[in-house]
Amino acid sequence: MAISTSVEWADVSDLILDPKNPRLGRRFISSNPSQEDILDWMSHDGVLEELAVSFLESGFWTQEAVVVVEERIRRKNELVVVEGNRRLAALKMLWNAWNSESVPRKWQRIIDDATEEKMERLARIPYVLADSRREVQAYLGFRHVSGIKEWNPAEKAEFISHLIDDEGLTYEEVMRRIGSKTPTVRQNYIAYRILLQMEDESEDIAIDKVEDRFSVLYLSLRTEGVRKYLQIDVMADPESAKRPVPQRRIRQLENFARWLFGTEEEPPLVRDSRQTDDFGAILESDEAIKYLERNRRANFESAFRIAGGDETEIVEALLRASDEVESALSTIHLHKRSKKVKDATERLGRGVLQLFEILPDVKETLLEEG
Repeated sequence: MAISTSVEWADVSDLILDPKNPRLGRRFISSNPSQEDILDWMSHDGVLEELAVSFLESGFWTQEAVVVVEERIRRKNELVVVEGNRRLAALKMLWNAWNSESVPRKWQRIIDDATEEKMERLARIPYVLADSRREVQAYLGFRHVSGIKEWNPAEKAEFISHLIDDEGLTYEEVMRRIGSKTPTVRQNYIAYRILLQMEDESEDIAIDKVEDRFSVLYLSLRTEGVRKYLQIDVMADPESAKRPVPQRRIRQLENFARWLFGTEEEPPLVRDSRQTDDFGAILESDEAIKYLERNRRANFESAFRIAGGDETEIVEALLRASDEVESALSTIHLHKRSKKVKDATERLGRGVLQLFEILPDVKETLLEEG
């Protein structure tokens, strides 16, 4: 049957929030949360309130049917929602508020506009039944990894890792299943395995900070500097990529995590995802790495300068100055007696003399050219 094409109906109370929902985060999932724990966690999502107001106003449309699988959860087979947990959580919060159960005040305000007729429309909701989670995976991949209702970056990578590690799929098979590109699948998988390696290898790495900025980790793997510093093979097959960072580079992995994500006491060196390419350039410089390793108060700009990262800016500044001088030369003969022109020329000359001291070979070349 795979996923049923017929819609069935169930009481809201008979549908179970998914304890394996990627939105919950892997550490919360590993704690084996109860239904009450899950609902409490999800109730902090502001989207639930918007959904609840919409449901009270318009009801629950049949075309928004949730997708469920039948699994043994609380010592019995239950209907577990694997797609539509936000919708179900919003409905459960509405019913808790309606039944005067303990809910945040904002939910009591939402229920102020409810009537018995409106709530009755939300007592039973539509669902479609799937044979197993595996049958739903392609749909989830398209919808939440490549589609319009995306999970956050860490959730996407965890889903991809599940397909590879638990289902035994290759990068290419995952690509076809979720509608993404193979390099994107591979990079997500390797980034997620690095996250797990950080958690396994060091208690000093703030894993929650890594998860919150997972996209920065993902983007950093594009740079040659990061790959060289951690000795990561971004073309590795899934089996070889289970532990992307060699054991001999674990100290470097800790440094990398501290610089990129910070610690409980220190802010990250890289403050913006747009700095990841420059961070990669820093890690290509032995001198810049030494500066970062010996200085707990190192700053990004200094490290970037040490790595020679400001070379482009220097060249552009010199070229702009050259353009301005060439423009001035075209008419300066008309202002030879001007004190202001002489003062400005003197200032320019001092700067040129300093440049010649720094670059004496340039001076010699010019003198030879006469």
